[in-house]
Amino acid sequence: MIYLDNAATTRVRTEAAQAAMNAMVEEFGNPSSLYPLGQSAKVRREASRASVAKALGCRSDELIFTSCGTEGDNWAVRAAADLGRRKGKHIITTAIEHSAVLEPCKALEREGYEVTCLPPEAGGTVSVQRLEEALRPDTILVSMMLVNNELGTVLPVREAAQAIRRAGAPALLHTDAVQGFLKLDFTVKDLGVDLLTISGHKIGAPKGIGALYIRNELRGKLKPLLLGGGQENGLRPGTEPTAQIAALGAACELGLAEREANMARMAALKEYAVDTLLRRVPELELVGNGTAPHILCLTLPGYKSEVLVRMLGGQGICISAGSACHRGKPSHVFAALPLSKAQRNGAFRVSFSHESSKAEVDALAGALAQARDTLFPSMS
Repeated sequence: MIYLDNAATTRVRTEAAQAAMNAMVEEFGNPSSLYPLGQSAKVRREASRASVAKALGCRSDELIFTSCGTEGDNWAVRAAADLGRRKGKHIITTAIEHSAVLEPCKALEREGYEVTCLPPEAGGTVSVQRLEEALRPDTILVSMMLVNNELGTVLPVREAAQAIRRAGAPALLHTDAVQGFLKLDFTVKDLGVDLLTISGHKIGAPKGIGALYIRNELRGKLKPLLLGGGQENGLRPGTEPTAQIAALGAACELGLAEREANMARMAALKEYAVDTLLRRVPELELVGNGTAPHILCLTLPGYKSEVLVRMLGGQGICISAGSACHRGKPSHVFAALPLSKAQRNGAFRVSFSHESSKAEVDALAGALAQARDTLFPSMS
């Protein structure tokens, strides 16, 4: 199998799986229990939290564990809107956000909030000038992702934080950093964000675990996600998934230690992929100006990306027609760009990890060349 869909999910790293196994069969106590087995699980949970916090450059008590990026995004958007409702009801986001941000924003619109969606530039990023023009005295939230999951474009989150401060707006700044975490070199302080979302299964941890960074000054002000026991400082009650948390901590330790090397390796592989794919299949076109090292978006106009994905999948080559969350629906990200219908229909994503290789890129290039020769006559 050739796996080049790492933006959808990643292979669980061996060390992360081992950490989860240990938490399930050795330190399996409930961390709220007072006897030694429970306290051992509590110690492991907090050690893992510290590992995630170190990777983000924040304090351990500023991190709340969640089940996934979608949960974190929904919670951040909802909680920020609720917190700021007495100052205003204006929210700014972008047209290329993940659905986990756009859908709660739409729900808030139905509840009386006003949402401004900033359109992307032709290259797929978002203009800070447009953001500055959209900011108002009643803007209470700006939600801007760090790396677009389909294009690989890096959005100007740092500049957004500066723009909010210059405008004197009361807005909190949230960023969905699911695709940027451990793929770019940043800390929450560098970005200047108030809320930040990550997801474990994008960095070699299992599915079912993520985290939400909440700036220290906000921790006592945000509305809890659920009501129940006092876990996670009362913000997310329920018995903690200690195995997934341990795995996330292990993945963060590895990812942080290897971040610079992995970024350089993936960036070099992406450059090789662009050169190789465009040379072998000259009809291919790049989509967007994605600078994230692990995501490459291309289009083969005149072909259906779903057909390409299925054909390559039959050969054991895994790529994506876009975000895995679309489930066959047209991509709102591609729709927001100035692309022709043929370009939109032919768009697909290739995404790398630290395990990806030139040999896999070569195999993809050969398979795409074969698909072009095989499929084009019947679809022209």
